[in-house]
Amino acid sequence: MATTLKIMSFNLRVDNTGDGINSFTNRFHRVVEVLEQEKPDLVGFQEVTDSMRARLRDHLPGYTVQGCGRGRDYHGESMLIAYRKDAVELISLENIWLSPTPNVPGSTFGGDQSGCPRMFTAALVKHDAVPAPFYFINTHLDHVGKDARYLGAMQLCQYISAHREYFILTGDFNATPDAREIGLITAALGSRGTVNCTADLGPTFHNFGRLAPEDRVKIDYIFTDGKCESAYVVEDNPVEGQYYSDHNAVCAYITLE
Repeated sequence: MATTLKIMSFNLRVDNTGDGINSFTNRFHRVVEVLEQEKPDLVGFQEVTDSMRARLRDHLPGYTVQGCGRGRDYHGESMLIAYRKDAVELISLENIWLSPTPNVPGSTFGGDQSGCPRMFTAALVKHDAVPAPFYFINTHLDHVGKDARYLGAMQLCQYISAHREYFILTGDFNATPDAREIGLITAALGSRGTVNCTADLGPTFHNFGRLAPEDRVKIDYIFTDGKCESAYVVEDNPVEGQYYSDHNAVCAYITLE
């Protein structure tokens, strides 16, 4: 028995009043429209602050929303995950910091890492049509430190390698496809048949349309050791200058059996 799941990775951009018409408060209706249009089975969100998390929970009645902030007090930006209530059941949930002390909230690698703690949220879930549970993991790697990003990718690979279940990994990796941290994931997990579902996709970060087409970059990804059927970038046609985010969301259809 097998089933094909629709997976989304979606950087929402923090709620910044300086974004004007594109502040989260102003464009939230567009975010909801995208989710209602795409109807993913599971979605990994990045840059979700406490107030944004509350709004998502209130306006996504068909989904269960899980995750905590990356700070020492469990507040701040979260690597939020959401899954459809009618199809997915949560078995266990972990919030893990990317650092030498992964169970210490707010911890970092130090070195070239920015002042922002980084983490991942991992859910072991069961889908009605999939025989065994699988891991859905969502992350956001550092925007400054190359070494911190590589160490974060290594820690993710180690976590996945410690579990035999299928996995799906979403996130904003803040790294272009030629970066060593991107290559590490498929190389380190190659024996599992891991693929980058988004390998053939174009740029995803456009900074609310401010970047010229040739300056836009791909930094959002979906990886899995399941079978990736197809993937695409969710178009964002601005309405009077308003975008749904400064990133394009990406979707992939993944078959697990």
